[in-house]
Amino acid sequence: MAASFTDRFAQHRAAVADIADCRAMLSENSRTFFAASLLLPREVREPATALYAFCRLADDAVDLDGGQMDAVASLRERLERIYAGRPINHPADRAFADVVVRFAIPQALPEALLEGFEWDAQARRYEDLPGIFDYATRVAGTVGAMMSLLMGARTADALARATDLGVAMQISNIARDVGEDARAGRIYLPLGWMREVGIVSEEWLERPVFTPELGEVVKRLLKAGDELYDRVGAGVALLPAGCHPGINAARFLYAEIGREVERFGHDSISRRATVPAMRKARLLASALTAPLNKSGVSLPPLEQCRFLVDAVVRTCPVASAPDEQLASQRPTTWGLEDRVGWLLELFERLERHDRPAYGMNASAGETGNGGLN
Repeated sequence: MAASFTDRFAQHRAAVADIADCRAMLSENSRTFFAASLLLPREVREPATALYAFCRLADDAVDLDGGQMDAVASLRERLERIYAGRPINHPADRAFADVVVRFAIPQALPEALLEGFEWDAQARRYEDLPGIFDYATRVAGTVGAMMSLLMGARTADALARATDLGVAMQISNIARDVGEDARAGRIYLPLGWMREVGIVSEEWLERPVFTPELGEVVKRLLKAGDELYDRVGAGVALLPAGCHPGINAARFLYAEIGREVERFGHDSISRRATVPAMRKARLLASALTAPLNKSGVSLPPLEQCRFLVDAVVRTCPVASAPDEQLASQRPTTWGLEDRVGWLLELFERLERHDRPAYGMNASAGETGNGGLN
């Protein structure tokens, strides 16, 4: 029997309330995403809020709760219930369950995300850059791929560039959080690169201090990330026009983290790089007017990301056209001065509540590795 109007209205109200709860969580704990999402069309912003809230919840469950492997097992059970259409009674789970159906998100994508969180729980370390790419593909490339689906971009080329962006953003996080991770007993830098400059990882972990040699490792990692950021512009050109500012904002804000690390001599041990509010505002303004660059659109995905692209192509072999209303929206400078001014006030207000860098993961939710900002 078809649902009555009263039932449908009640379901709609419940869905709206779930999105509002997800948005409130992200505005406190995932500031960079929250700011960039303000530039996305509503048709993308709301499902993206649900997606990111579930990812944030999963990350926090592994990072902050006791029994990390138990937390991963519990998250896998929750994901199974989401894909079975029986999410647990939590706003993020209910909202994400709706999103995976509406946008045909293959289960392999969030499963890979949880695998990355499992690697965090196991305190895995990575010998070389391909190992870092393997890890970053799971904890961030997956999110890039899912965001691409929310925007109706399901072609292999679009997905390849979306995963490039996710991996690049995670590399920015790793470079920023070297000291914080070390104080937690973790290393995400390539161990082989550390040995090449004379650093024994276990000895360094006992007393994590900055040296010029370590700075060279961080510099090298940022270069790898920059090469991926350079490929992303072509992917932005494949998205509906209304999505260009939001995705440009995300890539500009995260790439600037690397520039901030560089400004302090690649020392992310004694301080945690933070992009000042004024510079964030300028980057957001640039995101609204950035020109398109289609160079490199057909480059293959990173080999480590190929399984994500293949999972989508197998599920939906024919590229789906984006929603007409979404596709018709154009980047606009409407209210640019007011919008950027409002965002600047938001950043200033948020940064007044910043905690000390050490222990930031647990207190502010701005987790870098194994996490989402």
